[in-house]
Amino acid sequence: MTQMPSLKLVDIVKRFGAITAINRLSMEIADKEYVCILGPTGSGKTTLLRLIAGLATPDEGELYIDDKPAIEVPAEERGAVYVPQQYALFPHLTVLENVAFGPLARGEGEYEALHVAREMLEMMRLGHRADSKPDELSGGMQQRVALARGLATKAKLLLLDEPLGALDARLHVELRYKLRKLAEDSGVTTIHVTHDQAEAMAISDRVAVLREGRIRQYATPFHIYMRPQSLFVAHFVGGANFLQAVVARRHPEESILELHQGLRITVRDTTHQSAEEVVVVIREDHVNVAESAEKVDSDRYNAIEGEIQSSRFLGGFVSHQIRLANGDVLTSKTPTQRLEELLPLGKKVIVYFKPSDTMVYSYPPIGLSRELRVL
Repeated sequence: MTQMPSLKLVDIVKRFGAITAINRLSMEIADKEYVCILGPTGSGKTTLLRLIAGLATPDEGELYIDDKPAIEVPAEERGAVYVPQQYALFPHLTVLENVAFGPLARGEGEYEALHVAREMLEMMRLGHRADSKPDELSGGMQQRVALARGLATKAKLLLLDEPLGALDARLHVELRYKLRKLAEDSGVTTIHVTHDQAEAMAISDRVAVLREGRIRQYATPFHIYMRPQSLFVAHFVGGANFLQAVVARRHPEESILELHQGLRITVRDTTHQSAEEVVVVIREDHVNVAESAEKVDSDRYNAIEGEIQSSRFLGGFVSHQIRLANGDVLTSKTPTQRLEELLPLGKKVIVYFKPSDTMVYSYPPIGLSRELRVL
């Protein structure tokens, strides 16, 4: 059985003039693991893939594949295939010939190469376009051909740069799971770059969140979402509310925080000092809305009066934006089946959430808006 690669990067630095695209980045990826690299535009995601593929050389640091130094190893000898955003299809070859190119280049016979190519095209729902040329296809179809070509090589290490970005929403969701299943069945180690938080959470074993060339958190999707290590990570994976506060009192098992205009809430966090400025993070799906105080157990929940500012129907969920009595705004995300109808604008409500459903961070020295800035 072929040994799948383990990948290790140690203090990798890559500069482009005065810009440091990758800044002292270290990470390890286990054999057969599916890792998503998540981050905003300009965070270094594509550069990282190109360094691993051998299409760029780091200025500093070490790179190991199968525990062997790989920086000096040519790209074609790394056992990796890189599927770029730009497709890079051969315009003079048919779709089938494009996909069969990898197996043929690796020395497989023509029959086997074409058989694998047809299998990949069927999986991508492009079997009927096997004889077309790339310029006869839409952008989304070309992206699927590029993905099929990468998968057909049966490389040990699959490097995918926004592989589903040009697809329509329905096909995007369908293929993300097919892609994960194929990687799992093949035992291939996969690094999948995306800016789509839902995609990363749905299919990866672990997620690395990049910002300005550094890994801000590298963990399972559950830990990234439920236990973000920073305000930026909590913000970038989406679905969070942020409230500025000051620690009013700290008790052995809980703390009392004071929001704007003297409004107070209870949190389970006890790591911050009295009078310290903090930021409270509450996931939108942990924020509940009731039409009256009688429906809320105030001994178990923080309960705050508010007014509906907007309502949005999102299919399986309803999003309500509520302005609290002190002027702060919270967004709730409620499963549709729990509501009979959208709450109308201006309706007075009670917002409630558990103390244990809050996360508390020190107020950032650079200010909250700059800390949360994506670009």
